[in-house]
Amino acid sequence: MSERVIVTRSLFIALLMVFTTQNLLAESTLMMGEFSRNRLDGWEHKSFKGETRYRLQTLDGVMVLKADSRGAASGLFKEQRIDLEQTPFLNWSWRVANRLNGLNEQSKSGDDYAARIYVVVKGGLAFWQTRAINYVWAGNTAKNSVWPNAFAGDHAMMLALRGPEAALNVWYSEKRNVKADLQKLFGEDLRTIDAVALMTDTDNSGGQVSAFYGDIWFSKD
Repeated sequence: MSERVIVTRSLFIALLMVFTTQNLLAESTLMMGEFSRNRLDGWEHKSFKGETRYRLQTLDGVMVLKADSRGAASGLFKEQRIDLEQTPFLNWSWRVANRLNGLNEQSKSGDDYAARIYVVVKGGLAFWQTRAINYVWAGNTAKNSVWPNAFAGDHAMMLALRGPEAALNVWYSEKRNVKADLQKLFGEDLRTIDAVALMTDTDNSGGQVSAFYGDIWFSKD
């Protein structure tokens, strides 16, 4: 066998390995928010009161999603069926510029958060079967605290991933096993979710806050 044939075969094997690795990564990762690529594909706007301003901008050399809320509550959501048997882990990064101090976050008047990411399991016409987990950056509630949403009751559970101890203007990376969290918080083996949303809101307190969101994706592990 000639040296040229050996080199060609080696190159072919190397390319095949790269292609296979890329396919495996694609199969084990599902992108939801590709903000670093200056993209908001598939994300829709929902207003509850006023308008939180969302825009893509560069921060520390990376494109991120910035949210500014002044007495407003609107969010972005992306409807997509996610198979939690295949990709149960939700990944993202976030940071906040200031806190909402002095709020009772378990009351309706204090149900405001500098940043939140949530997942939704739709109940269809049986709206009482809708389930949601709000992963929140709390201003006055301790990290890892869990409580029912002040407006939706036990249909939407709040989980404080960051609390008042978290530093301002610092990026934090999160990774949650959504399937396990749904089982723990609702006692149900829910295998799919229907949407992911994010919101920075200050409508109940009338406050002002700014936050930043990095890319959002699901992964196999």
